Amino acid sequence: MGAPGKPLDRRTPFFTGMLAAGGVVVTVALVEVILAASDALLLIGIAFFLAVGLEPLTARLARRMPRALATAVVVVTGLAVLGGAVAAAAVPLADQAAQLQNGAPRYLTLLRDHSTLLGQANETFGLEAAVRSIRLSEVAKSAAGLLVDAVIVVVLATYFVADFPRIRTALYRLAPRSRRPRVILIGDAVFRKVGAYLVGNLVVSLIAGAATFGWLSVFGVPYPLVLAVLVAVLDLVPVAGSVAAGAGTSLVALTVSAPVGLATLGFFVGYRVLEDYVLLPKIVGRAVRIPALVTVVAVLLGFELLGVVGAFVAVPVAAAVLLVVREVAVHRLDRA
Repeated sequence: MGAPGKPLDRRTPFFTGMLAAGGVVVTVALVEVILAASDALLLIGIAFFLAVGLEPLTARLARRMPRALATAVVVVTGLAVLGGAVAAAAVPLADQAAQLQNGAPRYLTLLRDHSTLLGQANETFGLEAAVRSIRLSEVAKSAAGLLVDAVIVVVLATYFVADFPRIRTALYRLAPRSRRPRVILIGDAVFRKVGAYLVGNLVVSLIAGAATFGWLSVFGVPYPLVLAVLVAVLDLVPVAGSVAAGAGTSLVALTVSAPVGLATLGFFVGYRVLEDYVLLPKIVGRAVRIPALVTVVAVLLGFELLGVVGAFVAVPVAAAVLLVVREVAVHRLDRA
């Protein structure tokens, strides 16, 4: 059939242009897939972060029992503690929520009274308009969606915790063999930072809720349990969460009296200082210590990109990025 021709020259302009065009198409398609699956990817990311936080405890238990059994013990215990706390707080929360609903006309009157501090805050920030914009049907729909997402996250986190050693090994094998030992050291350090932050942040948030409940109960501020739960949940979000919780609780305390409202505001300012300079360094330790400016910038960027979830994971991600930059980029620059 004749002699074969010369091999195709892959450096020709035509082949180079086709390769570049194919790369652009693949990149655009990949971006479209990521955008379309952004909600699912977000849930997967949250589940993986939770698995990283539960890994130290699971690894300790796995030394004494099979990995699957250790995973089941950790997950079931966590769900039992969470369910017990919700069950114990359900009755008083329902009572206080009903009281809040019955007292709504009184608070509406105070909001419209421009001679009170609450009325002046309403005039400045438009609190009444914000409250009226909330629709119960939308709240119920959002709550149902959050419940479904929570179930998905728990299931995914369980699988991640059970297979975490294999997942970690698979990730490390993506690195070249010559650089794998250093990648393993850096990767383990990153996992330790994320895990320490998640566990420590949860403990600090529980302390914030308990301290808030004690303070509000002593000064007779209405709905102390509801507000304490709100403070504990919002405190999970660095910087912005505690500020929003303190401002909202102080506004409720103003309904008791102006001195109580101002004292409550001072309590939250003092607790913010205590949390930043005593609790977090003691509980989290030096594993996730990053500059305050980096923390604020990371939280702002995380909230802008992924909302509340982005703000929650911003600090451990920033700590991991700083570690990688220090160990890789700065190390190379110092040797250049």
